[in-house]
Amino acid sequence: MELADLDALLGAEGQALLAGLPPYDEGTTLAVARRLRAAGHDPGLVATALTQARLRARALGRLGERAGRMYFTPDGLEQASRATVAAHRARRYEGAAGAEGLVADLCCGIGSDLAALASAAGGRVLGVDRDPVTAAVARANVTALQVDHVDVQCADVTGLALGGVTAAFVDPSRRGDGRRRFDPAAYSPPFDFVTELAARVPATGAKVAPGIPHAALPLAAEAEWVSERGDVLECALWFGPLAQPGVRRRATLLPSGATLVGDPARPVPPGPVRRYLLEPDGAVIRAGLVAEVAALTGGSLLDPTIAYIAADDPARTPFARCYEVRDTLPFQLKRLRALLRARGVGRLTIKKRGTAVEPSELRHRLDLSGDREATLVLTRVAGKQTALLVDPVPPVAQRSTSTT
Repeated sequence: MELADLDALLGAEGQALLAGLPPYDEGTTLAVARRLRAAGHDPGLVATALTQARLRARALGRLGERAGRMYFTPDGLEQASRATVAAHRARRYEGAAGAEGLVADLCCGIGSDLAALASAAGGRVLGVDRDPVTAAVARANVTALQVDHVDVQCADVTGLALGGVTAAFVDPSRRGDGRRRFDPAAYSPPFDFVTELAARVPATGAKVAPGIPHAALPLAAEAEWVSERGDVLECALWFGPLAQPGVRRRATLLPSGATLVGDPARPVPPGPVRRYLLEPDGAVIRAGLVAEVAALTGGSLLDPTIAYIAADDPARTPFARCYEVRDTLPFQLKRLRALLRARGVGRLTIKKRGTAVEPSELRHRLDLSGDREATLVLTRVAGKQTALLVDPVPPVAQRSTSTT
């Protein structure tokens, strides 16, 4: 989308066109486009409006009902924070602006975080993005969502004067040439800018990829990995007054807000297979806090390098999925096939860690038949390839929990 396209969409005809579109349906798009062009609407404006309808429909699961009032670019939607994550992150900024202060959202994208920041900060918020179209979309979204005390500028954040800024949030781009960038030095702006920003504005937060190497994390920052319903979404770095004193690693589960903190260097005792198998949430694993879950549940690791925990009792923690172990055997195709046939298993969920086995290929070679379902875990136990046949245990209700 170009600036002229957005301007046309925000005009009277564009607004009327958007408001009159039926609910988006991929199968009827061509017919709707033909009808609108036949009615005399500009073909370019029709295409822009239908693209917005498609992007709004895609955004519903991520941004909720407000997606129907917002404007998007494809890249902007891809990088936008989920509404639950933006609200969780914004709570760190409660009162951060003060009466005369200013919170800066640097690399603000289409502005999906601006409303949450403005609500939490209690003062003025500045959004900045260097792409003119993206900044214009963010400005349109501020207006559409009726967010007060927010200004959006188009500028390169690396050269921005920060006078009056009392708190900052930065979300460097982790995409380039259509691909994800995994090296923090390849972020735009590069990761060094984050630490330099924190030196200039102590109350700084940053969003980085959840796979960021622990060795790259600044010693002065609290690192928080966030998952939503099991999907690990991001790692947030908190500096200065935005960080909790004494906390270096945190895993937070949404929507419950359950949070786990601890020491990633804490040793985890090894041990044999026991009655229950615990699979820590991905945020816990990324944060290196598997030992904390083992301590909470009285468990031990099946293998020093694998994030599966053995326990005698079912987990009473939201930080791990619990399974009851029914059978344990060395991973041998013939024995495994015989066991599954004896159990009448025709539908098999395969989970794996620490093995090169491809689930689709294994499922084909097992030649399953029967009317029962089962879950198979392929992993290492004390270094040996092992197969565990398990049954899921109903999860505990996720409450807002904080533990140290």
